[in-house]
Amino acid sequence: MRVLLAEDHRVLARTIAKGLRRESIAVDVAACGDEAERMCLLTDYDVLVLDRDLPVLTGDEVCRRLAGLPVRPRVLMLTAAGGIDDKIYGLTELGADDYLAKPFDFAELVARIRTLYRRTPRRPDAVLRHGGIRMDRVRREVVADGRPVDLTPKEFDVLDMLLKFPGEAVSHRDLLRTVWDENLDPRTSAVRATVSRLRRKLGGPGTITVDTGLGYRLTP
Repeated sequence: MRVLLAEDHRVLARTIAKGLRRESIAVDVAACGDEAERMCLLTDYDVLVLDRDLPVLTGDEVCRRLAGLPVRPRVLMLTAAGGIDDKIYGLTELGADDYLAKPFDFAELVARIRTLYRRTPRRPDAVLRHGGIRMDRVRREVVADGRPVDLTPKEFDVLDMLLKFPGEAVSHRDLLRTVWDENLDPRTSAVRATVSRLRRKLGGPGTITVDTGLGYRLTP
């Protein structure tokens, strides 16, 4: 799951982002409305946590503009405007999918984000297959050669990327950008370590190959 947090209060944004990353949720941060809109146009986010009171372009306007996209992230408005009229306006007039008033409990924020992610409509590619591997992306279940495989959130998302491009090498950079987030040092060993664990769980070294200079590829 990848989330965009649009929040101009730097301390709050940093605190929320840090907490979400601890929950194995990849998070990017935008400090103004025009930046949030641009990032949503460039990246397929699953959920947008959107403050209504943003500089340059308000959260209300961002929500209106994104509503016109063929595919857009689920929008969770996170704002100090917590009156019942504000909530009704955000949900019915602006097209937000959920609304959470500040101050809030962090556990509730995480629960609402995960609920929005699960509410994403089932798509034709909800089940991915390659060789003996079968992934149900909605139920987040993986089976390899007939046996269930228990994966961490990061391992699941790495495998999801590899299954989307069967037979092709997925670069280290693309995995960092999609499975982790812009906050991670590109020199990190996180990708290599995650692929190594995933390879063992799927059945051994032969399940995922490393193409030098290109990236990681599922073995045919």
